[in-house]
Amino acid sequence: MIPELRKTTEAKMNKSIEALKADLGKVRTGRAHTGLLDHVQVDYYGSMVPVAQVANVTLIDARTIGVQPWEKPMVAKVEKAIRDADLGLNPASQGDIIRVPMPPLTEERRRDLTKVVKQEGENAKVAIRNLRRDANNALKDALKKKEIAEDEERRTQDEIQKLTDRFVAEVDKLLAEKEKDLMAV
Repeated sequence: MIPELRKTTEAKMNKSIEALKADLGKVRTGRAHTGLLDHVQVDYYGSMVPVAQVANVTLIDARTIGVQPWEKPMVAKVEKAIRDADLGLNPASQGDIIRVPMPPLTEERRRDLTKVVKQEGENAKVAIRNLRRDANNALKDALKKKEIAEDEERRTQDEIQKLTDRFVAEVDKLLAEKEKDLMAV
């Protein structure tokens, strides 16, 4: 029971870290990256689909994303979807390629994004601590049912605390990298 509990707790904490990485990826810095358009939905013959399903999304250079729809009539729809996505982007079509330049960030916007990043990090830490609490509760229940001994419960709680500390340190490291990335001009 204990190795299984430890394994599932660690797996769930890993998922929290992956979710944080995905959330931090959505916070844009001054550089372009194709993941920025992952959540943009396009009307494709009556159904809403992600841009990546109707177009090839590439990087033209460090500050420009290139979107090339596979069908000519989709160019205007994809351009409109990107503009309406409230990402602060202004796409421009050139023939059958849509160029999406990344506007430079202002100092004030960088500070706002840093606050958003810190909040995401705090949410991840809370999720990790909740997983620790759930694991500790499961241990206490097992102790009440006399499935494990007291010293075994205490040792496992210490191991789960070390796991928690390791993942919280990982969150702090990810936040520091993202903040440094955001504040770089």
